[in-house]
Amino acid sequence: MSAKTIVNRKARHEYHIDETYEAGIALFGTEIKSIRAGKANLQDSYARIENGELVLYNMHISPYEQGNRFNHEPKRPRKLLMHRREIMRLYGQTREKGLSLIPLKMYFKNGKWAKIELALARGKKKYDKREDIAARDAKREMDRAMKDRQRQ
Repeated sequence: MSAKTIVNRKARHEYHIDETYEAGIALFGTEIKSIRAGKANLQDSYARIENGELVLYNMHISPYEQGNRFNHEPKRPRKLLMHRREIMRLYGQTREKGLSLIPLKMYFKNGKWAKIELALARGKKKYDKREDIAARDAKREMDRAMKDRQRQ
């Protein structure tokens, strides 16, 4: 079994990323097996602080095929593990500045501990997204022109 990295590709397109944090995640055995098989999706997921705890919502982990009756619910809220000081700091920033907590990727640290990379992010406006696309296209054109010029 190879450990997969699950990436939220839409996150960098939809949000301005200010800071990133690493958090552990509390999972059941069948969830870990599904994640190792690469059957998880971070798209449209977000984290929220409730009662001093960090909780991840809308993360889809497919039921494990050999999981029988002990299988998990695919979109259940999952508790994220961070130090209380960090959670309280994030709570203050999300309340005051209107920032969101968005998961960027999920990976295994040292081959056994499931971790989530959380981003403190601000939503992009439509014109920001268009600017990013235009800048990416311009860079691609410049790279292509430089490559053609070097060939001659």
